[in-house]
Amino acid sequence: MPAPRKARALGLHHVALDVDDIDRALAFYGRLFEFTLLDKTDVSAFLDLSNQFIVLQKSPAPRSNCQIGLVVDDRTAVLRALADAGVTPVPGHLVHFVDPWGNRVRLICYD
Repeated sequence: MPAPRKARALGLHHVALDVDDIDRALAFYGRLFEFTLLDKTDVSAFLDLSNQFIVLQKSPAPRSNCQIGLVVDDRTAVLRALADAGVTPVPGHLVHFVDPWGNRVRLICYD
């Protein structure tokens, strides 16, 4: 008897980041990136990133252990916005930073 068919993972639909304040998180990420706000409640916000999205979800004690990689079209613009926001990128050969809730965000630019 053949093995049952396995489903294929076709891509990433969304990533959820724990934050303690939705409005503060929207302000922080809004300083760094252009996005469309799909929906917002008292406990979550959905940020459109083309065919995927980021969910900011309110948590009384953010876990601070999430890491995501975001493809950007202008790494220099993000680095400038981070500097303006007082955020220092993590030292190393890869460009990444830690947001105010401990989520690690890596920047990927295909240029």
